[in-house]
Amino acid sequence: MKRSSPLFLCGLLLLSSTFQANAELPPEKLTVAEMAPATPHRLYLTDLALGHAIDGRIHVIDGDNFNYLGLISTGLFGLNTLSRDSSEMYVATTYYEKRNRGRRFDQFEVYDTKTLNLLAEVEIPAKHAQALPYKGTIASGSDGRFVFIQNATPASSITIVDRPAMRFAAEIETPGCWIILPAASNAQRFSTLCGDGTILTITLDDKGNAKTQNRSPKLFDAEKDPLFVQAERLGDSYYFVSYDGNLKQINLGGDTAALEAEWSLVDDTDKAAQWKPGGYQLTAIDPQSNRLYVGMHEGARNGSHKWPAKEIWTFDLSSKKRIGRAPGSNAIALVLTKEKKPLLYAYDGMTAEFVRYDTLPVLTPGQRSAPFGEFAALIETH
Repeated sequence: MKRSSPLFLCGLLLLSSTFQANAELPPEKLTVAEMAPATPHRLYLTDLALGHAIDGRIHVIDGDNFNYLGLISTGLFGLNTLSRDSSEMYVATTYYEKRNRGRRFDQFEVYDTKTLNLLAEVEIPAKHAQALPYKGTIASGSDGRFVFIQNATPASSITIVDRPAMRFAAEIETPGCWIILPAASNAQRFSTLCGDGTILTITLDDKGNAKTQNRSPKLFDAEKDPLFVQAERLGDSYYFVSYDGNLKQINLGGDTAALEAEWSLVDDTDKAAQWKPGGYQLTAIDPQSNRLYVGMHEGARNGSHKWPAKEIWTFDLSSKKRIGRAPGSNAIALVLTKEKKPLLYAYDGMTAEFVRYDTLPVLTPGQRSAPFGEFAALIETH
């Protein structure tokens, strides 16, 4: 009979002691901890996760220390936005019965931002735009009742959801037009940019159906100097930036959109160096100081309108003058906190890191975070 080797006996002893140690461990109890109350510095980062796009998510991050707080699953190319009071996160997304095939069904979902739990869901037409999560692809009216969702089949239309009733209310065709721009003074009115340079304004009846549709005169040249679809709002006035660095202030409160003012962000020296706006969420407005922040890059050329920012420029909207230039941190997205002395957060498109800026007295970069997200381009603050 063969004798066991010393190595084999040592192995048996080690295995025996491991089993004994494991047997003595107390059973693990799974718990769920509630997040700390949200501060104005809580960040919501939309991540399409293009490498596995059926598993999109919103990363929830503490903007003070850049700790990771949690996530909200958003399915395939989910569009999302916070409710007006930031208590809820709205998501419009797509699912397939067999994960990546089978019957497609789209849903409008509501999540509690206190717990990140799903509160409600309702099926909507399987048409929601499977697009980059630009600001304005989903938005709510000023009183929060109706939520507007951008569709693309590729024909453009808008799904209307009644949030309190959690029901699909209507679908409104908007051929040749894109993005949702709600009015501040009328909760049942929104506008959308059209490819012919006009703006279509739609007013709903109490059931969510289109009551009136009015098209403006031509307000911009979509061929020579198109507008970025993202716009920042002060009251009923929206501030649009063009590819060539022109700003248009357009009032969307009335039955028909009206141009209020227009001016250039760049002077002759800037034009010589080809400074132009760029990014995905490239502007932010502080209503307290009446300042506009724009991500800018030099050496611009045709197709560079999504380049990261080399600098962030600050403009005073009252004087229509540039009052500051700060390092751009390769920003592709900018967002301000909703407070009297706001911070500005920039998302670095090269490193996937946040940079936190003080805005007063001048824009100044500060702490940088660890990387977050895989393919992210939209930030919201609580």
